[in-house]
Amino acid sequence: MRTGRTVAAFVVAAVVGAALTACSVEHEQDSTGAGAAAVNGETGVELGSGEEVGEEAAPDLGTCVADLTEAPSPYPRGFPADWPWPEGTVVYDAEDRGDYGVVVSAATTTPFSDVLDFLNTDVQQAGYVVTTGETEERDAEADWEGEGFRGRWAIRTSSSCPGETTIQVLSTRE
Repeated sequence: MRTGRTVAAFVVAAVVGAALTACSVEHEQDSTGAGAAAVNGETGVELGSGEEVGEEAAPDLGTCVADLTEAPSPYPRGFPADWPWPEGTVVYDAEDRGDYGVVVSAATTTPFSDVLDFLNTDVQQAGYVVTTGETEERDAEADWEGEGFRGRWAIRTSSSCPGETTIQVLSTRE
């Protein structure tokens, strides 16, 4: 009986290990996928997670609004000049990632639920319509398109700045 349990435990461990290895390999392949696929979410690029988009990691999102310096604008060509931001937002990084698009990082004193509402109303009213998305307790992300652009936004409750929300928007021209 004990040998049966040992074999069963070994089989379970082998299956779990293989599954984790497959996920890891898939993620590594996904993070280096083509630019168009990265924009429409097919490569699993996750903004706001510190994971790579293109060749460089996304900027650190742990800095509080009071300590941020506004990034120069206008932002690179692949980002809409009229993209609306919630009140209290500081855009602190705008990075051209070549074929992957432009990643703009911001933090705001606006609470998470209000930022989510803003992205689902004001941003859509500006012509940038959500095509797919998901919301969880502390983060949300969505693919969007409009006005000759497409991309993905991600927001999350700041882990180091109480009451603040981090925002990242990936954009490219259609």
